[in-house]
Amino acid sequence: MNLSNKTLNRVVTTSVVTAAVAFGPLFAAIAQAETLNGAGATFPAPLYQKYAQQIKKDIKDLNINYQGIGSGGGVNQTIAGTVDFGGSDRAMTDAEIAKVKQGVILVPTAGGAVSVVYNAPGVSNLKLSRKTLPAIFTGEIKNWNDPKIKADNPGVNLPNTPIKTVVRADGSGTTFIFTNHLSSISAYFKGRVGANQQPNWVGINPLKGKGNPGVAQLVGRTAGSIGYVEYDFAVKNNLKSAVVQNKKGEFVAPSLQSANAALSNVKFPANYRVFIGDPNQGYPIVGLTWIMVYKQYKNPAKAQAVKQMVEWILTKGQQYNDDLNYTSIPKSVANSVINTVKTTVK
Repeated sequence: MNLSNKTLNRVVTTSVVTAAVAFGPLFAAIAQAETLNGAGATFPAPLYQKYAQQIKKDIKDLNINYQGIGSGGGVNQTIAGTVDFGGSDRAMTDAEIAKVKQGVILVPTAGGAVSVVYNAPGVSNLKLSRKTLPAIFTGEIKNWNDPKIKADNPGVNLPNTPIKTVVRADGSGTTFIFTNHLSSISAYFKGRVGANQQPNWVGINPLKGKGNPGVAQLVGRTAGSIGYVEYDFAVKNNLKSAVVQNKKGEFVAPSLQSANAALSNVKFPANYRVFIGDPNQGYPIVGLTWIMVYKQYKNPAKAQAVKQMVEWILTKGQQYNDDLNYTSIPKSVANSVINTVKTTVK
C-alpha cells in the first residue's frame, strides 16, 4: 500500500468489515472503518510503511497513513493537534510535552543505527576514530588525506580532495542521534554544535538534503561527500558506510547485530524516554524512535483505533523490524507500553 498524501485528519467511514474478528480480542474489529494519519521522522518511514501494509491485512477496518516529514515536523504537528499520531527519533522534551493540550504518551516502536555514509573515490573500507569523526563535522578536518584520517586508515590511498559534508535540511531525529553521539565523545563538538535536531553547523558549509532520502541522494551523487542516514537508507541506496570507533576502542560497522548489541542494556523509565549518546558496546551511533499518541481524542472510535494500532505494532508488528534492519522493543517494555496506552488513552 502506498502511503496517502491526502489532507491530514481525513476520516474514512466505509462499511464495517468483520474479518478482523478472526484474530480474536486482540485485533477485534472496530465499530467502523478508521484512518489514522501520522507524520514525522523519516528514520522509521520504511518500517511504518510496512506496518501500514500489514496492519490492513490483520485489521481490515483500520488504515494507517504516515508521512515522513522529519522529527521536528512530527513534534510540531503533535503539539498543534493536526495529526492522529506523530513520529520522532528524538524523544519530546518536558517543555514540548507540556504544550500538548490533549496529553501525550511516547510509544517506542524500534531502534536502529545511523550510518556515516561517504563517497570517496577509491576508498572502500573507511575507518573513523572517535577523534576524527567529530573533527570532520566541525571543519577541523577539511581534506580526505588529512593526517588524522590517514592514521585511522594505514595503507589506504586517500584522495587529495576537499571533504564535502552533507547534513539534513529539516529538523531531524536522525540528526539528533548523530549530534548527540558526537557531543558525547567530543567536548569541542558539544561546545560548537551540540546535540540538536537542527543545529547550527559551525565551521562547515554543508550541503543539505531533506529527509534521509535527500541526504542519501546527495551523498550518492556527490564525489568527496560524507553524511549520515538511517542504516536501512544506506543499504537500500548502496552507499558505503564508515566503520566507526566505539567506547571500547573497537571499529564497528553498522548492522542490525551491532545495533542490537549497543541497545541491549537500555533501561526504559516510566515515560519510555531515553537518550543514548555513547553506548558501552556495539555500534555507537544508535537511537530509538517513537510515535506520540494523545491521551484524549475527541472521537472514541479514533481512540480505540489508536489502541489497536499500538497493540499491533508492539506485538505482531515487531516481527517486521528485523527484516528492515531495525531493532525490536523488548517484550517486557512493549507489554508495559500497551498497558499504559490501554488504560490512559480515552
